[in-house]
This record gives sequence, structure tokens and C-alpha cells, in this order.
Amino acid sequence: MTTRHPKLRIYDQLARIGRALSSPRRLELLDVLAQGERSVDSLAHLTGLSVANASHHLRVLRDARLAEARRQGLHVYYGLAGQDVFELFRSVRQLGESRLAEVERIIATYLTARDQLEPIRREELLERARAGTVLVVDVRPTEEYAAGHIAGAISVPVGDLARRLSEFPLDREIIAYCRGPYCVMAFEALEVLRGHGRPARRLEDGLPEWRSAGLPVEVS
Repeated sequence: MTTRHPKLRIYDQLARIGRALSSPRRLELLDVLAQGERSVDSLAHLTGLSVANASHHLRVLRDARLAEARRQGLHVYYGLAGQDVFELFRSVRQLGESRLAEVERIIATYLTARDQLEPIRREELLERARAGTVLVVDVRPTEEYAAGHIAGAISVPVGDLARRLSEFPLDREIIAYCRGPYCVMAFEALEVLRGHGRPARRLEDGLPEWRSAGLPVEVS
């Protein structure tokens, strides 16, 4: 009796990763986990899944070694297994943008069309933040800000922007950022800010890409 070729056995194992990435809900969970560790209950709430469904998808990611879990009291917390997992997620995203016409159409219709101004690039934002000519605002939930944020950014969740506008200096452009290029919170922030006559732009992507580029990140 012959054994299977080692190459095929390796491919069997690699296919575990492909199967884990085959669900849009698991891709969404990876996107959220790239912001920082979260409890199962929190992840279920953020993605609109039931706790049971969220737990199932997270176990698939864990079994494929894409996510890690730890228990604290009555709660189970999940995080990415490593920075290389985010790079894999980003590669899939970029491949889809370059190869799938439907992805390009959705981005143009639902995201790019919401903002006619060119987003600011990471390098320009870093330079202007150091010069003190912009105010960098993290519009993600406070838990994600605490897990890691652009150095010097202030936390103002998008739902709080309107009532906190008086705190912002009038002589600086406001740069909003959130989870990444598909995150609508930054677009919603621009609508609020510009609706009140404040000059505002968004970062080209989000905190995970900023961190991946080796740019300064702080943890609260």
C-alpha cells in the first residue's frame, strides 16, 4: 500500500486555510479582529451574527490557525494569530480588487462615490501630523481605539462627532480614519464634519494598514 505523496499532504493542509477564507462572514470577522482582540459577544454584536454563529465561524478560523482564543472568566476572547494573517487578508482583498470586476463596481458605487476628495496617504498624514497642521480623529469604537491607534489621534466614535465638534480647533483640517478601505465610518464622519462646515478628509485605509507599514501606533 503506497502512501500519498508528501506534496499532496501539504496541499491538504494549505486547503484548510482556503476553506477558512471561503465564508464572507469569516472574512468580515478577520477584518474586525485586525483592529484588536474582542470577545465572542462583542464580535457577534459588531457583525450582526448570533453568538452561536459567531462562535462557529471563529472556531473555523482558530482550527485553521488564523485566529487564537483565550478564556477570561466567563468570556472567550479572539484575536488574529499573527500579523501575517492580516497580510494574507489584505492580499485576498487586493487580489479581489484587481481581478473581480464586481468588487471594483461595488467600491466605485458605494464607497468612492461618497467622497469626491482624494483621501490622504499615510506618508502625508504622518508628515502633517508631526507638523501640527491636522487633527487626526479615530472614529472607531472606543475599545478598538484602546487596543491600538495612530499615535497622537483622538478617539471620537462617529456617533459622537456632532456633539463634540466644539472641541476641535478651527485652524486645522480634520483627518478621520476607521478600520480600513471598506469601512463606512470614515465616510459617515466626513458627512457630519463637512455638513458643519469643517474641512475634513479621510485616511486612504485604516489602522491595520498603518501598523503594517511600521508607522507609529499607541495603545491606551
